Amino acid sequence: MGFVKVVKNKAYFKRYQVKFRRRREGKTDYYARKRLVIQDKNKYNTPKYRMIVRVTNRDIICQIAYARIEGDMIVCAAYAHELPKYGVKVGLTNYAAAYCTGLLLARRLLNRFGMDKIYEGQVEVTGDEYNVESIDGQPGAFTCYLDAGLARTTTGNKVFGALKGAVDGGLSIPHSTKRFPGYDSESKEFNAEVHRKHIMGQNVADYMRYLIEEDEDAYKKQFSQYIKNNVTPDMEEMYKKAHAAIRENPVYEKKPKKEVKKKRWNRPKMSLAQKKDRVAQKKASFLRAQERAVES
Repeated sequence: MGFVKVVKNKAYFKRYQVKFRRRREGKTDYYARKRLVIQDKNKYNTPKYRMIVRVTNRDIICQIAYARIEGDMIVCAAYAHELPKYGVKVGLTNYAAAYCTGLLLARRLLNRFGMDKIYEGQVEVTGDEYNVESIDGQPGAFTCYLDAGLARTTTGNKVFGALKGAVDGGLSIPHSTKRFPGYDSESKEFNAEVHRKHIMGQNVADYMRYLIEEDEDAYKKQFSQYIKNNVTPDMEEMYKKAHAAIRENPVYEKKPKKEVKKKRWNRPKMSLAQKKDRVAQKKASFLRAQERAVES
């Protein structure tokens, strides 16, 4: 095909339809969102819950939300910056932290609905496949669907770490092992032990040991916060304690609001009594000045 000149005349601009704002900003994948949000007609106004996972440079955000015409309603949220409270002070954006954040979200949500004692989830971390099933005579398992956003859903992505944490925490989320670390696409086999190592931060620990032996300066530079917080490569126990602490008390504690004394830069209005008093003072001052003038 030969070169075709693109004509952008008045008719082109008159008929041009812009994409949705969040698509223009590169924030929302509407093709995926439509399929995550759409609900069966015979379910009427039943919410379709999504587990939203977003990984930023310094934090991991996990939320349970459902869609309404006026916007998404957040039911529960958990953040990686809450993990220092549970003993994980560094590495807040790695795979192990993603697992902890997902676990915290699940336990917090079930605690809010009074289902935390019914659905304990997978207490011992094995890294193997686990699915929550509803218990007869009890409320059904809380079901939601993973919303990975614009993240590349590659094998070993941290989004799936948060998913695994939520599933082990007692949420029912449809998934397979194909995107967990330890899955081999050629042999079609899943190695749960590799996945467990990632959940316990052993992939980071192995790299720490490697740097200590090969390049200590690089280790001090890259793991300065680990050194500052006395975190050694033997960190499996730290994550075990964090998982136990999350299960013990997942409730979010609100920080007390600081009392702010508002500064006032303009002069406040005077009351009627103050105005009358000021007039009386001015009169008295004027009369005293007149008396002094007469005396002099």
